Amino acid sequence: MTPRLPSSRFNGWSIALHWLMAALLVATAATMELRGMYPKGSDARELMKTAHYTLGVAVFALVWLRLLARALQATPPITPAPPAWQAGMGRAMHGALYALMIGLPLLGWLALSAKGTPVGLLGGLQLPSVLAENPDTSHWLKEIHEAGATAGYVLVALHAAAALLHHYVVRDNTLLRMLPGRR
Repeated sequence: MTPRLPSSRFNGWSIALHWLMAALLVATAATMELRGMYPKGSDARELMKTAHYTLGVAVFALVWLRLLARALQATPPITPAPPAWQAGMGRAMHGALYALMIGLPLLGWLALSAKGTPVGLLGGLQLPSVLAENPDTSHWLKEIHEAGATAGYVLVALHAAAALLHHYVVRDNTLLRMLPGRR
């Protein structure tokens, strides 16, 4: 029996989860950035905040599926292989992105709990409060959450730029490994 060669692409589940997460991250950011278009206290603004919370919970849930998929499938090799420093930068970038996809939803939940604000989700569900009400704690948790979101914008932009650089300049298969529908 011949040994099975490693795939040159991620499996379909990993690809689907990657692009679903990308869409969720864009939607999560958009709901907070665009809420300012509506007056404070308006139904539309409250809907944007509720959508943001719901999307954040979805990101938090799906990141664990991404990590499971990553643990169960060998990472397809980049061909031609990048220098060690580039591979290390890629691992660091992925680690930072995963840390943010776990940390930002938790920080948001903690900040709202400390503020005494119920975290209502679309569909009428509500997350339980996990901290005692404390305005000072809420303030600094919100500041960390917002700084992390800003760092997330930068990391996502760098991640996308690196994929495009690898595809169009380096001309390796980095991007092709994660594109849907290409065999």
